[in-house]
Amino acid sequence: MKIVVLAGGLSPERSVSLSSGVKVTEALRGLGHQTALVDMYFGLEDYPGLECDDLYAARSPEKWRKVDRQAPDLEAVKAARRWQGKGDFGPGVLELCQGADIVFLALHGQCGEDGRVQATFDLLGIPYTGSGYLGSAIAMDKDLTKRLVKDLVNTPAWSLRSYTARDIDTLVEATEVPCVVKPVDSGSSIGVAIAYDKQALRSALEEGLGYGGRCVLERYVKGREIQVGVLDGEVLPPIEIIPREGFYDYENKYQPGAAEEVCPAPLTREQTAEVKMAAAAVFAALGLGVYSRADFILDEQGTFWFLEINTLPGMTPTSLMPQEAAAAGTDYPTLCQHIIDSSLRLERKA
Repeated sequence: MKIVVLAGGLSPERSVSLSSGVKVTEALRGLGHQTALVDMYFGLEDYPGLECDDLYAARSPEKWRKVDRQAPDLEAVKAARRWQGKGDFGPGVLELCQGADIVFLALHGQCGEDGRVQATFDLLGIPYTGSGYLGSAIAMDKDLTKRLVKDLVNTPAWSLRSYTARDIDTLVEATEVPCVVKPVDSGSSIGVAIAYDKQALRSALEEGLGYGGRCVLERYVKGREIQVGVLDGEVLPPIEIIPREGFYDYENKYQPGAAEEVCPAPLTREQTAEVKMAAAAVFAALGLGVYSRADFILDEQGTFWFLEINTLPGMTPTSLMPQEAAAAGTDYPTLCQHIIDSSLRLERKA
């Protein structure tokens, strides 16, 4: 098959996405597929002098392999693009995707995981991996997701806030701590903070202005971090995340050795069944397809609390979905092939 792996894009998670893209590309080439890796935002700029078809033999840029310690400055990313065209698709990207049998979406975050790319591809008749545009858009919005699943699973009390710098004093006074501050439509824990006191809450809200000033304020639940993948209708073995320090933030997610990951998670048989059922319920309620990964907290009283779900889970060397699949007997290349085969069976609605 001719497969385009689409990564990067204009997202705070672009470094994670590029690392996922390199690993997926290498796995698919190892399976014998013609595979081209391209950064959605820069397009053929990354491969000067090459035409679309030449990318199927091009080596992946080495700098994309490792996830940067810090999320990128998106204004600097914009300034680096030489092409003067508008929009998030760089030169040659759509033409390359239209010539492929399927596009493997290795995108993460607002650019690629929020349904806009999926909707574009549906209109152009381009096959792609993962959930469709509607489920992707819903799952990306933490507030909307929780509204739809709150009667199916336990989820910490929350409120959605749109604010400016003038509103911060009022928000700090009105909000109980400890709480968790989350941008409503971001992933990889970018912009997420646990505020144990009012000063920390103020700092988190001030930082949140840089992510659009629209956040979810969620009751803090202390406990074990448990994450559960779903693959083509099968719920995978849960995995427990134990950060060496702090919580499972951006750096702890992607820097090797920053967290201990135990899969299958050391849960009782009853607990495993319960959290698997919860992950499947959220997956179905949002109308998702092919694969996902749901995040939970298991509190000290033994209650699971659903936090959020990811429709394009990371596929980097430290990512969780591949570890869960491996625990179920599916190695990394087979996982990539499974995602492609399952995606091709879906009936997309244009």
